[in-house]
Amino acid sequence: MALTPVLSEFWDEKNSWTLDVYRSHDGYRGLEKALAMDPDDLIAFVKESGLRGRGGAGFPTGTKWSFIPQNDGKEHYLVVNADESEPGTCKDMPLLMASPHTLVEGIVIAAYAIRASHAFVYVRGEVVPVLRRLQAAVAEAYAAGYLGKGVLGTKFDLELVIHAGAGAYICGEETALLDSLEGRRGQPRLRPPFPAVAGLYARPTVVNNVESIASVPVILRKGIEWFRSMGSEKSPGFTLYSISGHVCRPGQYEAPLGITLRELLGYAGGIRPGHELKFWTPGGSSTPMFTGEHLDVPLDYEGVGAAGSMLGTKALQIFDETTCVVRAVLRWTEFYAHESCGKCTPCREGTYWLVQILRRLDGGTGTEADL
Repeated sequence: MALTPVLSEFWDEKNSWTLDVYRSHDGYRGLEKALAMDPDDLIAFVKESGLRGRGGAGFPTGTKWSFIPQNDGKEHYLVVNADESEPGTCKDMPLLMASPHTLVEGIVIAAYAIRASHAFVYVRGEVVPVLRRLQAAVAEAYAAGYLGKGVLGTKFDLELVIHAGAGAYICGEETALLDSLEGRRGQPRLRPPFPAVAGLYARPTVVNNVESIASVPVILRKGIEWFRSMGSEKSPGFTLYSISGHVCRPGQYEAPLGITLRELLGYAGGIRPGHELKFWTPGGSSTPMFTGEHLDVPLDYEGVGAAGSMLGTKALQIFDETTCVVRAVLRWTEFYAHESCGKCTPCREGTYWLVQILRRLDGGTGTEADL
């Protein structure tokens, strides 16, 4: 299966992050098409495309937008989750560094569809260069009339705010993110009510991942048939796979959903010379691990799920035989124990005790009771 550089098409070009370069690649043409449509028709279009959320759960994007009550007289909000913190996940930050206008255009389209006049991007606090580049892109978009009052001469107004978080992993969870955005400690909320009914400031809110929103403009430009020609029936389209670990050429590889790790390893130069694959994660450190027996599992939501794991954020961490599985799991568990918000007892206490058990196993002092 061939790679499909769509979002990453011009990442290597000089000054790829500028408005001029983005417009030279048909940037904001999708927005022009969207503004000529009725918002409800735009939501139906995204539904029909089959675009699924790229942040982990794979929930249909258009369906999520349709949950927002329309003509209810309330302010609606769009929030983009750019708090990329899952160990091994490195797709959203490169996208924002190389082509921030892709996200900005997607935000304007999504906000128009759900009738929101305010949008927010919640960026992980540690990535200051990404924050500055995104702020510069937003300033360019305001100056060019893509944001602010009367977007492109229409009656649609949109204010976009870039907000830097404080680095808490838990704020990647959408309701904890909303609490943080409101100025409180980030902790997951009890649901219902769901964000679509009572989200940011208790108003109807859509929370989407960076890649989900960034994928919308090109679908509008090239059409549903083009988008569905890639991937599988239930998981159509293209996506970014983050490959890290013991490979010759780690990085972001954009391919149709359903490609296999065997194929991706071919593009990444294979396992480092003199070594062999031991285990890997299909969707970041929180997903069940795979081994060499799973090289031909289709990397889409259904294929990975049927094999016993989750596609998650498509963070493919590759480990060779020099890595101790117990030690790797210990490191990940230490991360989750440190990042626990403390609200729920099983996580707060359970991760602590998992770390103690794994340390004993890793240090050779474990017992049968630890297993």
